[in-house]
Amino acid sequence: MSQSALNATEKRASISLAVVFGLRMLGLFMIMPVFAYYGKALDGYSPLWVGLAIGAYGLTQALFQIPMGMLSDRIGRKPVIFLGLIIFAIGSVIAAMSDSVYGVALGRAVQGLGAIASAILALAADSSREEQRPKVMATIGVCIGLAFAVAMVVGPIVTQFIGLSGLFYFTALMAILGLIIVKYAVPDVVHKAPAGETVAVPQLLGKLLRKPELLRLDAGIFVLHLTLTAMFVVLPLKLVAAGVEVTQHWLLYFPALILSFIFIIPMLIIGARKQKNKQFFLFSIALMAASLFLLANSNMPLWLILLAVFLYFTAFNFLEASLPAFISMLAPAGAKGSAMGIYSTSQFLGAFLGGVAGGTAYNYFGEQGLFIFIGCLMLCWLVIAFGMSNPSQIRNHVLSINLMETQQAEQLASQLTHLAGVLEAVVVPNERVVYLKVKHTEFELNQAHKLIKCVN
Repeated sequence: MSQSALNATEKRASISLAVVFGLRMLGLFMIMPVFAYYGKALDGYSPLWVGLAIGAYGLTQALFQIPMGMLSDRIGRKPVIFLGLIIFAIGSVIAAMSDSVYGVALGRAVQGLGAIASAILALAADSSREEQRPKVMATIGVCIGLAFAVAMVVGPIVTQFIGLSGLFYFTALMAILGLIIVKYAVPDVVHKAPAGETVAVPQLLGKLLRKPELLRLDAGIFVLHLTLTAMFVVLPLKLVAAGVEVTQHWLLYFPALILSFIFIIPMLIIGARKQKNKQFFLFSIALMAASLFLLANSNMPLWLILLAVFLYFTAFNFLEASLPAFISMLAPAGAKGSAMGIYSTSQFLGAFLGGVAGGTAYNYFGEQGLFIFIGCLMLCWLVIAFGMSNPSQIRNHVLSINLMETQQAEQLASQLTHLAGVLEAVVVPNERVVYLKVKHTEFELNQAHKLIKCVN
């Protein structure tokens, strides 16, 4: 089989794990377009508790993301994924059985305890060769994006027929379906990817938190998901006030999402080919800020609301697709797993605080104040992001080596750093791997292979 193609195990792993991840994210997202409206029937309803119920999963996800990934290193990936899906199903049932907004918030928090993102990504890495790993990860990333889009459309439709309680039972069934897929479709693997590529390494976390390039991206995903959660505290109500029944909201979200995907594809392609990733990135942040300030206007005609929603989704989908890739490119050699752990924690913490901040802002300052607040946050992110490097030229490679002594490893690392285009070289003898961070326009992979072969 061609080395440029996924083998049977990699195809099976990428598709099955992407579906499991997507089902879980679908269950988390489906509440967003409907809860602000349907939640009015629950005891204790208030804008603050709407925000808490929508974002509660983010707090527990943020707290348990890294520990669950580390646990998967000890007891195995699949057991942790099984445990996380069972916990997610229990949280869904708690929310379904609740008559109050407090019970729904508790159920959402329990859903978040099943923090399996790190374990799924680690299993995907374990199931793939180094040169094919980006394709496997990209498949999972695409499925997450599709899950968000499907949730915006399916959430209002499902809730129309089975109600809010039925929606949560539906998410529990999706978790059970995920268990079946993990049991029968996800391949069992005995290979373990290098630790630096998969889950967080505690010793590296402090070092990474002092890296300005990574902190800019962590702050970005924090603000991105804060604004997303905060916006859906009020957007469904704004659409209802504009004369659109909540059961018809999907008819607005669907074309906006489809058009947004059509628009971001050329942005992603041109950004990669022309090395304009940073420019498109900054443009998308500014576009999202503009859409939020546009939504701050009271008594907007429906067409203007739809335009603002389309602009928001276009910017959101581009940023959501770009940020993980930038983290992967800019992470120090051998620290990708740790960098992604901090990134995921920032993402889910933003989702939680978005619910709190959105509910509070709406409660005290109204719809207009909420949109102005999150629009200003986007402008703050824009200022922070201006200082970032253009990640277009940077790539990471993981190469295998034979067992060697520490002195040999240090010598090899020194020799690799002198190759054209190599920015960092980290040799880890006990893992039998070399981590390289390079400028791909200057680096020749075969030169590194030749050097390693000579040393081995």
